[in-house]
Amino acid sequence: MTAVQATQETRETGAVPAARRRVPGWVREHRAAAVAADTACAALAGALALFVRFGEVTAYVFPYVVLSAALPVVWVCVVALNRAYEPRLIGLGSEEFQRILQCGFMLTAALAVCAYLTKIEVARGYVVLALPLTTLLTLLARYALRRSLHRRRARGGCMRRVVAVGHRAAIAELVGGFRRERYHGMEVVAACAPHDRTGEGTGDVAGVPVLGDLSDVALAVGQVSADTVAVLACPEMDGVALRRLAWQLEKTDTDLIVAPALMEVAGPRTTIRPAAGLPLLHVDHPEISGLRQVLKNLFDRAGAGLLLAALLPLLAGVAVAVRASGPGPAFFRQTRVGRDGAEFTIYKFRTMRVDAERRKIALSSDGPGVLFKIRDDPRVTPLGARLRRHSLDELPQLINVVLGHMSLVGPRPPLPEEVARYGDDVRRRLLVKPGMTGLWQVSGRSDLSWEESVRLDLRYVESWSLMLDLQILWKTWSAVARGAGAY
Repeated sequence: MTAVQATQETRETGAVPAARRRVPGWVREHRAAAVAADTACAALAGALALFVRFGEVTAYVFPYVVLSAALPVVWVCVVALNRAYEPRLIGLGSEEFQRILQCGFMLTAALAVCAYLTKIEVARGYVVLALPLTTLLTLLARYALRRSLHRRRARGGCMRRVVAVGHRAAIAELVGGFRRERYHGMEVVAACAPHDRTGEGTGDVAGVPVLGDLSDVALAVGQVSADTVAVLACPEMDGVALRRLAWQLEKTDTDLIVAPALMEVAGPRTTIRPAAGLPLLHVDHPEISGLRQVLKNLFDRAGAGLLLAALLPLLAGVAVAVRASGPGPAFFRQTRVGRDGAEFTIYKFRTMRVDAERRKIALSSDGPGVLFKIRDDPRVTPLGARLRRHSLDELPQLINVVLGHMSLVGPRPPLPEEVARYGDDVRRRLLVKPGMTGLWQVSGRSDLSWEESVRLDLRYVESWSLMLDLQILWKTWSAVARGAGAY
């Protein structure tokens, strides 16, 4: 039976697939691994706290032995009560780690309150060691599980099967995004789209089959055994239609996610404020100046100063190697454009031959948009290629951060000739300082299209925060170690 025929039968009989969706095996496996890891971390933390605080088991220590034995069970129960084993938290976002931290604070507070109310003397050294160590070890274990999951997803496993709902252009963009960033764990296996002007409602979008229009979503879910429905910005899918779809999907425990177009612009600056029974979406303006920017500047300069001091031997070694690799200086200076269009001199280790600018005229760019990039640039020296692969040539930019020209995290620092070709939308990148790293660095670097690079930079301008900076800095280490997309 085809999708269209099955849809007609569904409409005539009013039947909706009601079979409960089974939890995917990889979800059960990951959740079991998380429970085992949390148990082991709590047991290890309790044992270490006993050994460090008391050294040997005596009659006085026996109650703490019982407490250490009970800690793994109590910890897993607290984590479960805080819903840190939910499938939606698996593999993405910071909420999983936030909930683990909450569990640590809650358990510590509960123990302190109980000790106060019952007048029981508790060895503070034991508590200070056991509970924070349990929290820290659990965070590290969860991070290791997440990295393992991302590796499996990169090979095509552990993916959620998604039915995308919306217009074909939006579906194609979603499919492309999920294929580029497979660590999200989303694979679009089918789509439902409104009929186009020719009345055609089937076919495929970016290689994904279209199984019907917006009224066929529940049927498409059952046909492809999907576990998630992603509704994109679509005028036809109004509040009433979305509510009815949610009612249909709850019968099969299918997850429903909604991606309104506004979220690309506003991101975390949106809050829901109910008024007259309606959930109104309030959008705050991005904070380009003010106290948060002052704190960001202090964080950047202090962090860059510490890194310069720590990496000084490496910087000196690379400078000597570049100088010895051939004629020319160790450092390369170039004019770049910073915040509000102000020009500054950027510092890098030299990775090209001394006649690179003269030879540029005879070369054609492989780079996206206004960028001049060549995958196998003949001007790059052998040592320069190795430095570029792991971004070691960019370490002198720490000097620019200390001087206030750049930030540790921000949009890519452009050349003046690139800025001269910017459109009005792209110029918004200049509202903040350029960065040594950014969303572009951890999302593909030179392999990104021009449109994707601009989109990531604008997303950062719209939604920057110190927490986002820390997340990007953390991800930068793995991106640089892999060397993917660098040339």
